[in-house]
Amino acid sequence: MNTLHVQELSSFLQDEAARSPVLLDVREAWEVALAPLQLSGVTTLHIPMNQVPARLAELDPLQPVVAFCHHGMRSAQVVAFLMHHGHASAYNLAGGTDAWSVHVDPSVARY
Repeated sequence: MNTLHVQELSSFLQDEAARSPVLLDVREAWEVALAPLQLSGVTTLHIPMNQVPARLAELDPLQPVVAFCHHGMRSAQVVAFLMHHGHASAYNLAGGTDAWSVHVDPSVARY
């Protein structure tokens, strides 16, 4: 499985900028409202984990996708699903928003 650590995300997004990477937030709506994670200049798409199979067509298999959740477990499952369906450039953000808050941006709420 392709994995990115939170400290690697910014450089990955810069390296992949020509391919317009997408941040895929697979958390529930209440989690997104509580602790939004949006980066300037990067598209964030919110598709809760249980909706990903039905909304798979919304994701371009040639576009890099970095999936994230609270701790990285749900997003890891989504990345495995995406890779199984031809998304070779799907990455899991290890540690999720919690690691992001601890190591990168403490303004993102921890819950």
